[in-house]
Amino acid sequence: MICAFLVALTISVVNPFIGSGGHGHVFVGADVPHGQVHAGPMNVTQGWDWCSGYHSSDSTFAGFAQTRLNGTGVADYGDVLLRPQTTDTYEPNGFFLKSTEKCTPGFYEVVLLNGVKAKVTASEHAAVYRFTYPEGEPSYVVIDLKRGAQSLMFRKAFDGGYLKVLGDKCVEGERISSEWAFDQPIWFRAEFSHDIKSVKTDQQSYLVLEFGDGVKELEVKVAVSQKGVENLKENIKEAKSFEKVLDYAQKKWEKELGVIEFEGVESRQDTIFYTSLYHTAMSPQLFSDKGEKPAYTIFSLWDTYRATHPLYNLIDKRSGDYCGSLLDIFDKTGRLPVWILGDQETDCMVGVHSISVLCEAALKHVKGVDPRRVLRACSQMLSQPTYGMNLWDEYGYLPADKVNWSVSVELEYCINAKCIALLARELGEDKLAEEFENRAQRYRRHFDPQTGFMRGVDSEGKFTEPFDPSYSMHEEADYVEGNAWQYSFLVPGDIDGLAELYGSRRDLCEKLDALFSADSSLNEGASADITGMIGQYAHGNEPSHHIIYMYSLLGRQDKAAELIRQVCRDFYTTTPDGLIGNEDCGQMSAWYVFSALGFYPVFPADGRYVFGSPLCTKATVHLTNGKTLRIVAHGNSADTTYIKEVKFNGEVVDRPYITHEELMRGGLLEYIMSSER
Repeated sequence: MICAFLVALTISVVNPFIGSGGHGHVFVGADVPHGQVHAGPMNVTQGWDWCSGYHSSDSTFAGFAQTRLNGTGVADYGDVLLRPQTTDTYEPNGFFLKSTEKCTPGFYEVVLLNGVKAKVTASEHAAVYRFTYPEGEPSYVVIDLKRGAQSLMFRKAFDGGYLKVLGDKCVEGERISSEWAFDQPIWFRAEFSHDIKSVKTDQQSYLVLEFGDGVKELEVKVAVSQKGVENLKENIKEAKSFEKVLDYAQKKWEKELGVIEFEGVESRQDTIFYTSLYHTAMSPQLFSDKGEKPAYTIFSLWDTYRATHPLYNLIDKRSGDYCGSLLDIFDKTGRLPVWILGDQETDCMVGVHSISVLCEAALKHVKGVDPRRVLRACSQMLSQPTYGMNLWDEYGYLPADKVNWSVSVELEYCINAKCIALLARELGEDKLAEEFENRAQRYRRHFDPQTGFMRGVDSEGKFTEPFDPSYSMHEEADYVEGNAWQYSFLVPGDIDGLAELYGSRRDLCEKLDALFSADSSLNEGASADITGMIGQYAHGNEPSHHIIYMYSLLGRQDKAAELIRQVCRDFYTTTPDGLIGNEDCGQMSAWYVFSALGFYPVFPADGRYVFGSPLCTKATVHLTNGKTLRIVAHGNSADTTYIKEVKFNGEVVDRPYITHEELMRGGLLEYIMSSER
């Protein structure tokens, strides 16, 4: 049973503003876990760090949007802006008073420069606003379809739509946008607590609604649908009174965050931990309407296959539904998602990591996931003549003069292939397993024994020149959002094979030492995603996330422990710039959640969680199968960095990891901590 006191505590320590500054790009506003509606303020956006539509440094105000992304490196959504005003003009650029902002899970409040006090809360498909107007001032609300997250970044994104006033208290409409994803429709229904007195409009992109001088407090209910206008009346039934929806949202968050009871060595770690857990529960987002079979969108799979989805497989009973959504997309389109947004494929990033997510879930026996359906979809997807896969089979590698980011794409495909091989072997499909295991070994063709790096190889079989392992370009290079230093360790499914290429496990350890001690300098024009540097290790972007834990697998857990503590101390803080890189739909936070518990899934599909250095004194994890995992770190403190011994249910664990099967049995995981290596 989850302790009610600790559950209430979890929501109170969350700080939604963490990651809203710097490069974090997190959403700030009101929502419920994995809901469709994410309602909150939009700034008059000023650049890349406003991808979510909000940045903690900014007090400009474009309106309250009903949909948002969390932590992405590209902007989208920000649909259907509401702007409370005291004038009857279309005023797109306003301000709010920064000092009046309040945000807790499920709730946001602010005072605008025009004196209107705004509060918002949300359910899965609807938001409820309470606007309190200054005494003696008239009350207006603008509904603005013109602008979304990218159109505020000076890109044309509004492709049309309509606005229709229905009776005295209701407006319906549609907004069509082409932002990151093209041809995205969204329908909305807004219901007001007072009669609309007059309307100004251009019929397509905005309405100015007057409610009169006598209306001091106005409640607005807004429901959305990405499926059609006919479902809005059902969706808006969720929008009861403001107080009821707020109570519903808070209870949803209390339950969501209560799945882990965490007590950190320091109180600040509790705030960071629960805020991290909060951020992992914003995506994927519901795509289906109320009463329908749950379907989800916003799968940032290149990021989230590494730790976010593995976390869901431990604590989130919706994990099977996420996988079902991926498989349903395959059945409908013949393709597994790469980066799905709404119902559109953006083809963002590299690899096909719906494969990694699905195979992991099947291998871990996630409820509702059919392993043979997964194997069929994944093996077909990685055999299609798309995304350079035809060249992969023709050459046995991806030639750098024919495929952009060839090294990165190759290494991610090898991860995909390894996942399929493991699942095929599990299901007794040995021939298929051998085929994909052979593909998974193709990373070896990119290894240059002379330099000790993974390098681009052209169609003539020659390494690309010139070569600088620290060199990075965002758009055209052999590596995506990284360089040879970071990508030379992206073989999480075959660390023994990688060690063989370097000569031995000791030689691979020495290469890791070189990574963390290298000059951190980057060339002009390097990807902005390469942040959080320790040497050439870049914690601000995902390809580095498993690297520290490789030390543990190579027999140097002491080095892993020191670096984990350094990363958790320096790159995760309680300030708005408390995330060192993009949140990336929960991945940056999932790394912290796992690390704080003392283990991390280096290669999720193999079911091993590698030990590091826990930040808790104790924790309780309520697993998806109803069992409970208790964690105790004896003697843990800021000074006791190293794990001297691990016990599970009283038995000494004499290897550097614990398995998924073991964790799911529940019981007691004990760390005996020490200040000595």
